[in-house]
Amino acid sequence: MRSFSKLGLALCATATLAFTGCQQYTQPQNPVNTQPENNQFNLQGKIGVKTPKQSGSAFFNWEQQQDNFDIELTGILGVGKTQIEGRPGEVTLNSAKTGLIRATTPEELLERATGWQAPITHLVHWVQGRPASLNAKIKKDEQQRISTIQEQDWNVELSYNGNAQQPSKLILKQSLADGQENRITMLIQNR
Repeated sequence: MRSFSKLGLALCATATLAFTGCQQYTQPQNPVNTQPENNQFNLQGKIGVKTPKQSGSAFFNWEQQQDNFDIELTGILGVGKTQIEGRPGEVTLNSAKTGLIRATTPEELLERATGWQAPITHLVHWVQGRPASLNAKIKKDEQQRISTIQEQDWNVELSYNGNAQQPSKLILKQSLADGQENRITMLIQNR
């Protein structure tokens, strides 16, 4: 597969899996709280992925309904529309370039599609401005909103518009052994 198509697939899979961080797929070992979470939202925006070898971006529309999600990615370096859907026990990625790819978890789908490993299931928490586990290290801003989360070898920087309580921008960074990094930037334009 050409690297152009691989990058598009990697971006789609990363975005998809990043958006599918539902508790039913991988439960954090130490949940932050025992109250039921409201993982129901619609997000629209742009996602960019940068690795030491490649980079790319796409527009996303992510609908989360508790344990189910539907993500549509468009404009991925000419790859076109990619549809990612998840239900308990099944995650699918479908595009004209790749066809249908199936897996049981978002992490498995990402690894199959790209060879990349990332804590995708945590993203549903991070986009709502909260850590996924008690093991996370957090910092807060002057308004007591979480501004940084360090969790599973990833550093997540959260930015907010005005007095908003949920982030409008997330920058996820993973340091690599050679001093380089993997970076995912999410701009949330509508909630």
